[in-house]
Amino acid sequence: MPVATVTGKRHAPDPRYYIGKGKLDELARAIRENEAELVLFNHPLTPSQERNLEKELSVRVIDRTGLILDIFAQRAQSFEGKLQVELAQLRHLSTRLVRGWTHLERQKGGIGLRGPGETQLETDRRLISNRIRQIQKRLEKVEQQRSQGRSARQRAELPVVSLVGYTNAGKSTLFNALTGAGVYAANQLFATLDPTLRRLQLTSNLTVILADTVGFIRHLPHELVAAFRATLREAAEADVLLHIVDANDERADETVSEVNRVLSEIGAGQVRQIQVFNKIDRLAGIEPRIEKDENGEVRRIWLSAKTGAGLPLLQNALAVLFRGEVIHRRVHLAPIDAGLRAKLYGTARVIKEESDGTGGWDMEVELLTRDTKLLRELDELEASVSA
Repeated sequence: MPVATVTGKRHAPDPRYYIGKGKLDELARAIRENEAELVLFNHPLTPSQERNLEKELSVRVIDRTGLILDIFAQRAQSFEGKLQVELAQLRHLSTRLVRGWTHLERQKGGIGLRGPGETQLETDRRLISNRIRQIQKRLEKVEQQRSQGRSARQRAELPVVSLVGYTNAGKSTLFNALTGAGVYAANQLFATLDPTLRRLQLTSNLTVILADTVGFIRHLPHELVAAFRATLREAAEADVLLHIVDANDERADETVSEVNRVLSEIGAGQVRQIQVFNKIDRLAGIEPRIEKDENGEVRRIWLSAKTGAGLPLLQNALAVLFRGEVIHRRVHLAPIDAGLRAKLYGTARVIKEESDGTGGWDMEVELLTRDTKLLRELDELEASVSA
């Protein structure tokens, strides 16, 4: 827990310490009085500012980016998540290498006058550079695997719904409430770093893929956006984004703007979005409801993932969005078409089926307009029979 907080306002950061001389003295006094061992700045610091502050204050100084990276390192669980965090940490660290071997001096001059070898600074930079390349290669393989998974979902024509939002808005709680996945959810920053995908059965003949993604935060460090770009592609390539908003947050408008900014940065700014205002159980007089725009399309849904209030409204809204029009078909299948019959049972709604006495079937089914592949197979079957 923080033992003291020092705030201040400046027209522009001081190039040497970020804060002014007066605030620096005030901060040093607070450190002495509280015997603090660590100072956290809720702003990004340049490497030189960080070094100057540590020299003046004689304690360790961490900026906003360093703190977020440390939290990410504690939360990452999967192999991919740990690689992404390490990559971000190394990129951040590479800008803060300043010290060479103090007991060895590099001599300038001609051949034979270069001293004992490369400095420790150069060694560290080379090692970090090599490690970054190794991690990038591993992440490229992970991305290939993810691309194969996305291709498989596209072939199966399963729409993808991705949960996005500010950290601690309740994305994982909503994900668990809808799918029963048991994803770790807690009242803390970045409780979930690793994307999780689950099937969600909306109706008897409509299944979607629900994806839980990493939470965003104001001034998200560029290193993290770059490192998690592969993971965030789940949002960029989704059919619909459920933008989860903490309805109890006084700064909800600010968090919504920040999330939309990051979404634009990763190429997901044009993906259709529905805002889900969560945690209405903490607000008095707020009931679950749906808000639509002038075209009758759902724009906002108010619910509580914790109590389950309003979840049916969300499921129905998604079902209406993806279901499209229902097509009624009657079809005759020969014994050789048993595979197509299995697909109809797996995707369509079978209203009636009768045996034709020869091993075939007369079926009455309902399909969705989005089941284009199956509709095409039925059309080809009818065309071959009529021919």
